[in-house]
Amino acid sequence: MGVQINCDMGESFGLYRCGDDEGLMPFIHIANVACGFHASDPVVMRKTVALAAQHGVAVGAHPSFPDLQGFGRREMKMGRDELSAALLYQIGALKGFLDVAKLPLNHIKPHGALYGAAARNAEVAEAIADAAESFGVPVLGMAGTHHETVYKARGLAFMAEYYVDLDYDAEGRLIITREHDAKDPAEAAQRAVRVMEEGIATSIDGHEFPMRADCVCVHSDTPNAVDLARAVHTALRPWFG
Repeated sequence: MGVQINCDMGESFGLYRCGDDEGLMPFIHIANVACGFHASDPVVMRKTVALAAQHGVAVGAHPSFPDLQGFGRREMKMGRDELSAALLYQIGALKGFLDVAKLPLNHIKPHGALYGAAARNAEVAEAIADAAESFGVPVLGMAGTHHETVYKARGLAFMAEYYVDLDYDAEGRLIITREHDAKDPAEAAQRAVRVMEEGIATSIDGHEFPMRADCVCVHSDTPNAVDLARAVHTALRPWFG
């Protein structure tokens, strides 16, 4: 399978709208759908699943810490059992909508602060694996972190990802911000191509470091997300499976 473009979406809530999911769908392969703990609600989840089905986009769960007010971008201290139960609850909710739509659960991708915590803390990654192993689908994360070592050790399929709209520090660690800034689409596409061709990414201060990726991610709440996704989709077409 070639490289895939994924997007965190379905992040509206009630009357509040977040991201242009309709505009993004033509340029992605897999959707990471919010499950209600950082964004989304039952109506949004059902609509997002239907929209993905319409565009032939595979759907995975995008569970988070229970932090609706902070959009899941604030780290929380939770025990392994409590965290795994919260994740199982969220993934199960999305799978219910997928079952009704007769679609499979494609993957699981932790959201925001949970994603960052699991990269640094093996116990958090183990909690994610505790929930994920019940579903038998790949888990998305960063190569060379506890995402990869823990998930693989637990027998879970792992997909490494590269972010086109977030920065990395000099150590190659992802910088997860509360709000995302717009990125230049042409530059983002060029950097994504370099990751595919050379396995090299560039930090926020210009430092180069190794990067391995099976998929690239665009966030729906990045201000120019559709333009970014379009540019990256065009640039990476030769690497699609």
